[in-house]
Amino acid sequence: MRQISKTVFAILVPVSLVTCHHDNLKDVALVLPKEPNILWIVAEDLSPIIPPFGDETVKTPNLTKLAEEGVRFTNVFSTSGVCAPSRASIATGMYQNSIGAHHMRTTSMVGEGPEGIMPYEALPPPYVKMHSQYFREAGYFASNNAKEDYQFRKPVTAWDESGPTAHWRNKAPGQPFFSVFNLGITHESQVWEQQENPLLISEDLEVRVPPYLPTTEIALRDVRQVYSNIVALDLQVGRILAQLEEDGLVDSTIVFFFSDHGGPLPRQKRMLYDSGLHLPMIIRFPDRWHAGSIDDQLISFVDFKSTILSLAGIQPPDYSDGRAFLGEFVETPKRQYVHAAADRFDNQYDTIRAVRDSRYKYLRNYNLDQPYYLPLPYREQMPIMQELLKLNERGDLTDIQSQWFRLQKPLEELFDTDNDPHELHNLAGDRRYEEKLSELGNEMNEWLANINDLGFVPERELIANFWPQGKQPITEPPVFSINENSLSLISETEGASIGYQVIDDNQELGASWKIYKEPIRLEVGQRLIALAHRIGFVPSKQVNFQLSSD
Repeated sequence: MRQISKTVFAILVPVSLVTCHHDNLKDVALVLPKEPNILWIVAEDLSPIIPPFGDETVKTPNLTKLAEEGVRFTNVFSTSGVCAPSRASIATGMYQNSIGAHHMRTTSMVGEGPEGIMPYEALPPPYVKMHSQYFREAGYFASNNAKEDYQFRKPVTAWDESGPTAHWRNKAPGQPFFSVFNLGITHESQVWEQQENPLLISEDLEVRVPPYLPTTEIALRDVRQVYSNIVALDLQVGRILAQLEEDGLVDSTIVFFFSDHGGPLPRQKRMLYDSGLHLPMIIRFPDRWHAGSIDDQLISFVDFKSTILSLAGIQPPDYSDGRAFLGEFVETPKRQYVHAAADRFDNQYDTIRAVRDSRYKYLRNYNLDQPYYLPLPYREQMPIMQELLKLNERGDLTDIQSQWFRLQKPLEELFDTDNDPHELHNLAGDRRYEEKLSELGNEMNEWLANINDLGFVPERELIANFWPQGKQPITEPPVFSINENSLSLISETEGASIGYQVIDDNQELGASWKIYKEPIRLEVGQRLIALAHRIGFVPSKQVNFQLSSD
């Protein structure tokens, strides 16, 4: 017997696309400008149900044009079916369950977290830095327009700007940029919040619903709202791309479009089925490299950090769980598997792990007496969720629709995603698939051991490990040393980055902190203000130094 270690969105299943590997174009080199700009346009809660990925229910002219000019990546998967753990993985290049960022969520739990669990921050190893800091250290301007949902407070050295007004347009002339725009119109909440507004599509638009959801009028209205929100998303994407063109930056910018995980509807978001993990991604290159082509290699969110650094010619850090799939430091061979994890959602605990190859999905459930469906008040604001619960209570769901409400889970699940894209037929007990079950089960055991999965540590114990005596550790402030007019800074906290500002007496402190990399030369009368910050720690107090004329 095998030993088991303990240590789309698919409203409409996308039509089959003829995938073309790059083999026929392998001799066409990717030519990038020196220090290319990198623009991320990130949707929320969006599966590949847009025209570039085969779903023609609505028109998305801006995304369609972007796909015609770029490359569609058809096998991209998040590491979680929900946003904050996914963003932790993207920002750090590490699996969220390896750094304590796996519970949704950690930093704010008022009214939604389990009783007795205080808000806390994930604590990655001291050598971990956010993706944006590497760009800033290389001279890039780094901006984030919305969402600081990393399961830890952003380090003071993470961004030049972060907030609603953050934009590449605020950079210095000639400075390259890494800019992120998070667009929330397709978020789960917008399925009910946008219903006060007219649909941007026909109110009787024909839509298909996956078999695990009902086809009542209420359900159809929510599905149409999802597509209406996609239309609004496309308009927002178009405005950002138009600004890029207005600024004459199209030919120097690599544009990414992707989502933070799969779809927003019940049995999609938060789940480790493809409906919760599979997402669309388009990348447009300055030279229109492989324009209009499809790349079907397996890609995980943990690969994003290494890849964008590689595209910018910056050596990715060795500690990353991911691998660069493009750029100067591309890694071979290509991925054979992607992995994902589900843990606490709001006040409901579960522990599920998943591994997928290009065709088969394997899930391992650790809480077998925990139902599939978890009652989450936030999700229950959605009319289709209310409808599901009502129909289930009445016994009016089909066998397929009622699967989600089973009271127990099997230890293992195996799905053939080619023939069963909704993952409804568990093959784990079928002897014909014993070899595949064993292969993926062994791969999961190896993955869990390699990342030291913290999901098996009780959350209270995890917090106690991160915050001894229930108090968040504080970063030690920088210490000054001076040689002539050059000032050196160091923090005794391992892994701390130091931010600083040099101002004249009549200046006020700015919002952005420069990253200390080498001794700073001061002029008489100038004042240096500095602080240190390690991810997961409280930032240090500010320290001041002023060079006198004595």
